[in-house]
Amino acid sequence: MRKARLFWPLLLGLLVADCGSKRIAEGNLLPHMPQEVVGEVVRFTLAYNPGAAFGMHFGDSSRVIFTGLTLVALVALGLMYRSTPPEQRAQIVALALVAGGALGNLVDRVRGAPGVVDFIDVGVGSARFWTFNVADAGITVGALLLALTLWNEPGPQRSSAEA
Repeated sequence: MRKARLFWPLLLGLLVADCGSKRIAEGNLLPHMPQEVVGEVVRFTLAYNPGAAFGMHFGDSSRVIFTGLTLVALVALGLMYRSTPPEQRAQIVALALVAGGALGNLVDRVRGAPGVVDFIDVGVGSARFWTFNVADAGITVGALLLALTLWNEPGPQRSSAEA
């Protein structure tokens, strides 16, 4: 099947890159001690996020709630993948990126870490974006691409009487 040859290598490549980069960050960085990569614009700063994107948090239940939500999202992504025709390559890429990123962050939650490992720190001076990881980048790019592909998907044909 053509779409599997595109989907699975992307998903697994992102998952391996995410998990590998997180283990390297944990092995070489001290928490909250920035290491400049491209001046102060791009830094590596190890942080653990027990919640989700943008500081969403549900207290002590965060790990369980976000694990459950991730599993539900992965089922929905799997269903979308199954219904996506092989010629819709952009949508297949988008689904692989979102699913691979979701799995990468799920691994951190399941392994019992103090939270999802984040380490990519972008900004200037005190104006900084949220610290993120490779999985987050995959989810963001994949979600934007998925939104574009779904937005541009042709809708039902209108009859000439309706027009």
